[in-house]
Amino acid sequence: MTISSDNIVDECCPTFSPKKWDNKSFSWEDKPFIQESVPAFLHIPSKKMLGKKITKMMQLSEEAHQLAEDKTDILLLFMDPHAFRSNIYLSVMDTVPNANNTTLSGTFMTKVFDGPFKAVPKFIQEMESRLKEQEIQAKNYYIHYAYCPQCAKEKGHNYMVVFAEVEG
Repeated sequence: MTISSDNIVDECCPTFSPKKWDNKSFSWEDKPFIQESVPAFLHIPSKKMLGKKITKMMQLSEEAHQLAEDKTDILLLFMDPHAFRSNIYLSVMDTVPNANNTTLSGTFMTKVFDGPFKAVPKFIQEMESRLKEQEIQAKNYYIHYAYCPQCAKEKGHNYMVVFAEVEG
């Protein structure tokens, strides 16, 4: 939580409701996002670059008035195409000038987890097991972190949503 100069309290990260995202299936057809990439080392993004890229993405989206009014609908997805690069996707309402505009299409199954960043491989394994029970295979995984590190500490939860892009 931050306090602006006129003493109005601004919420850094909106309060996360696991029910909204846990054990759901979403079908997206050209859902708009803007994308950036950051260097990573063994799937851990460069913190310095990460902050700069996210700030840039948020500023461009806000200036273009393309962020959802309901802040709990905004997704910041991370996808690691390999161990040395992370792609970041910010959901937007429509095209954002001067941004790397893209879309995501497909069926995405979700599961909410609460734990440290280092547990992500375990969470993905758990998601794979759940999908296997349903005879479903994931093509890609995206992770949405509900809170920044400071808000996670303040709220006592480090929620993340695993989005499994599945066939079909």
